[in-house]
Amino acid sequence: MTTTSANVDAGKSLFAQVQFYIECSKDLDVNEAETLAKLLETNGAVQYPISTDDRVLETKITHIISATSDFPEYERAVDALKAVVKPEWVEASLLKGRLANPKQYSPDPRLFFTGLVVCCADLPPGDEDAIIGGVLAMGGLYSSPVSRSVTHIVALTMDSEKCQTAVTKNLNCKIVLPHWFDDCLKLRKRIDEGPYCLPDPDILRKKPEDRIPEVGRPDLHGASSPVPGQLPTPSKKLDSKSHPLTVFKKKRVMLSNDLEIGSHLRGTIEDLVVSGGGHVTGSVHKANIFICQYRDSLEYRIASRAGRDVGNLPWLYYLITHNTWTSPLRRLLHYPIARAGLPGFKDFRISLSNYNGEARVYLENVAKAAGGEFTKTMKEDNTHLITAHTVSEKCDAAKEWNVHMINHLWLEESYAKWEIQTLTDSRYTTFPKRTNLGEIVGQTPIDKQAVERYFFPEGSDYDPSSESAKIKKSTYSKDRGHQSSTAVRSDPIPSRTLQPDEPTPRGSKASRRPSEGALLKTPAPSRYTIEGKENQTPSTTGSRSAKDRAAARIHDLAPDIALFEKESKRVGGVIFGGRKSTEDLCSDGSRKRSLSKEDDSSTEADEETRGAKRAKKTKPPATMRLLLSGYKRWVGLAKKEGEDRACLRELGIMLSMDPTNCTHLAAPSIIRTQKFICALAHAPIVLSTDFVDRCLEENKKLPPEQFLLNDPEGETRLDIKLTDATARARENKCRLLQGYSIYCTESVHGGFDTYKSIVEANGGKCLLYRARAGSSTSRVGGLDGDVDDSASDTPEYTYLLSGVAHDEVRLWPKFRHMAQAMGKTPRIVRTDWMLDLALSQRVNWHKSYELTEDSVPAKE
Repeated sequence: MTTTSANVDAGKSLFAQVQFYIECSKDLDVNEAETLAKLLETNGAVQYPISTDDRVLETKITHIISATSDFPEYERAVDALKAVVKPEWVEASLLKGRLANPKQYSPDPRLFFTGLVVCCADLPPGDEDAIIGGVLAMGGLYSSPVSRSVTHIVALTMDSEKCQTAVTKNLNCKIVLPHWFDDCLKLRKRIDEGPYCLPDPDILRKKPEDRIPEVGRPDLHGASSPVPGQLPTPSKKLDSKSHPLTVFKKKRVMLSNDLEIGSHLRGTIEDLVVSGGGHVTGSVHKANIFICQYRDSLEYRIASRAGRDVGNLPWLYYLITHNTWTSPLRRLLHYPIARAGLPGFKDFRISLSNYNGEARVYLENVAKAAGGEFTKTMKEDNTHLITAHTVSEKCDAAKEWNVHMINHLWLEESYAKWEIQTLTDSRYTTFPKRTNLGEIVGQTPIDKQAVERYFFPEGSDYDPSSESAKIKKSTYSKDRGHQSSTAVRSDPIPSRTLQPDEPTPRGSKASRRPSEGALLKTPAPSRYTIEGKENQTPSTTGSRSAKDRAAARIHDLAPDIALFEKESKRVGGVIFGGRKSTEDLCSDGSRKRSLSKEDDSSTEADEETRGAKRAKKTKPPATMRLLLSGYKRWVGLAKKEGEDRACLRELGIMLSMDPTNCTHLAAPSIIRTQKFICALAHAPIVLSTDFVDRCLEENKKLPPEQFLLNDPEGETRLDIKLTDATARARENKCRLLQGYSIYCTESVHGGFDTYKSIVEANGGKCLLYRARAGSSTSRVGGLDGDVDDSASDTPEYTYLLSGVAHDEVRLWPKFRHMAQAMGKTPRIVRTDWMLDLALSQRVNWHKSYELTEDSVPAKE
């Protein structure tokens, strides 16, 4: 690290307020640390020794310099509000002549843009502001001019002046498209910028179906399985004088009994710990490293509540192999697993695609550790496909079979947070073009707060066998005997128990107890505890404190006093009981006293006097949920639409966009729109749109029976009778197609999603057909109904909705072959068949619906 002498002279007192220590690692060795320390001390900083385990808790230390966040005291340092910065922070501060912002040089992996200096070139102002905001929020820096410190220039082309300057001066920076920042922010991970680099970015040059290169992840070796591999051999690597084992220096390690390892292996591990400067203990209270396999033991809860490092055997092997500290929370499979798995995960059948090597093994084991079923091959009964990108046969099949297709972040974060994450989060369905997401596998750490919530909550480390716990239990039971018996435990649970030979920790003033002679009866706490107050101040003697407590109690009772005075002014007074509120009518067993409820209750006299103040116009209840289709009144008039909607709501008419919960449907005529057809399956009352116009004109709700839709011309054209169709819809109850699957080509006129919604509105299942292996119907039976040929009475038909485009026609032979292989008769039909079926609410068959090769128009 070099700086100019001018900068050094100018910064003689720059670090005068900085008191630091340096955390060495593989990225910051001892020699570099010594050079950095001399530079800081030359400019006024004070270095503290790193010999004590509690060094980060020293109040005098202000900064910790480390190239990584993966060191034992990082979490405690953050909790103690210490600034943890990278070595680059020192040079940046000297160059600026002032202390740089620590956030911009934090080793926190969540700030994934740390180290980036971004410059924007000829971008639209809105896009430029968004990129700058995202970079700064994620730990990066922004520079308006192009300088040597700039690492990335964001541009749309190479024609901008800033890009030409970078090329001319041969600056060591990358010129990227703004899409890179967009994709990084969507994923909240930093991905490789290679495919986004100008002048010839892959995302613009390559085709979507082109092969995406695989990525290797050797860094996951030793962290890809919760089951330990082979123990590192001391004679080959660890006992050499040139590479002594030091990772366990001043550590006390305890091996749990649930590891189920033999005495010989246990002895070998203990020897390695001792040879590395550590100690082996049999007491969890004395250990600062606890090794176990599962999360259900009392020792696990005690160690976790005490803030010890809790990991599994593969984590211990990883420390021995690399001789470098890493947190067991950093990698998901270095932390003990749950025996029963994640609740709800056992119903999932998960397959992987486009991940390879250690990344694939890692994700496979995470899925199994979560309790899911992993399948190497994907079938139609799979529930989830986890893929690194969307270019594979499995991905095409997943779209065809309606299998959930997400990236690995869904699996990792569900396991880390111990809660199944929603599939609708865009982060889990983001697949950047030309990027293999395998490059960011394994970057999700265990969510310690979530694990604490589920596996070692407060009080779960209670050890009934501990003598100190028994003493505390007895004392607490006497002091708090008045507490409700409905609590989970009648006696409080100490957060941590101590062994008799363990030094007593220094207690705070609030936790000190009076001497045995001064143990008097503890007063019962106030029932009117201020919301949000965590602790009660214990009673003591002394006039001033007594006055303060009395004043505080009167303040707490003020709402009750005000309520009493209000009730005493009412006719009849308090002694005669008066009216009973709704709360008083409830059973006494389920009634709980609440100041907020009593404050809300008031007398009739008070309500009359305050009636004018409370008077507020409320909307009438919605007696009609109306769905509009084909309504032209508001086209291009957004403001008018908003006003009319509000007016209709005042009349008790709520306009709905959901066909499933509308009570009425309004249209100018019988139309074959998606909303009209889907709503008809739910048997609403069908009105003319004149009803809406008249209600708005007269500003009142008119009888809807006077505006029933009457369209003889439409009924003749579509060969239906609307009243009969709605009557059949009431009988069908959205189950006209229940249990059946209708196939649909991807290029069908109107779009696959349109017909999918129509089929599902009638209880069926619509599948996208791409003629890939594995497609099958979900039921042996076909569709039956009113037909005009005897051959169609049998339920041995399967249907494909298709057009006559070339890419659809080429699928027909494969569809016929698939159906015949299943013993069914294939029918390739026009989309009119489905539309007429849904409008009439019955299955009609005519030869005119069927498509054959003769129906395809000849090419000119």
